[in-house]
Amino acid sequence: MFRELDNLLSADTTVDSWYDGGCLIASEILSDFSLNDWEELSNQVLNKPIEWQRKIAYCLDNECNEYELNILIDLLNTNDKELFEICIDTLRSFPIEEGMKHPQILERVNHVLATTENSLVKVIFQGFLSKMNSN
Repeated sequence: MFRELDNLLSADTTVDSWYDGGCLIASEILSDFSLNDWEELSNQVLNKPIEWQRKIAYCLDNECNEYELNILIDLLNTNDKELFEICIDTLRSFPIEEGMKHPQILERVNHVLATTENSLVKVIFQGFLSKMNSN
């Protein structure tokens, strides 16, 4: 299943076609992942192109499982602003975990909040921080 997902995420698509259907297909593939598929995804995700990483980050709230959470946390160590925003947005779907309360992650979220003019990003990041502070 990992190879099928890799091929889908590697395909050259328009933004519209990805969000209209590609992400749904990716979510279906992820729901059929075996333990080996999750391990392969975990091992390879950081070596993939940034566009591939953005696509997978968008889809990783399918089951809110430990594998999805750990991959998102790994992807947060990026210099790519869009990937970071996608990861934080996706993490809002997860139950609160201590790994999500890492001081560097929270500091970076607060920094983006203080410096962005994008109102949608502000809403997403404020929602994430509110969730983190609720426990």
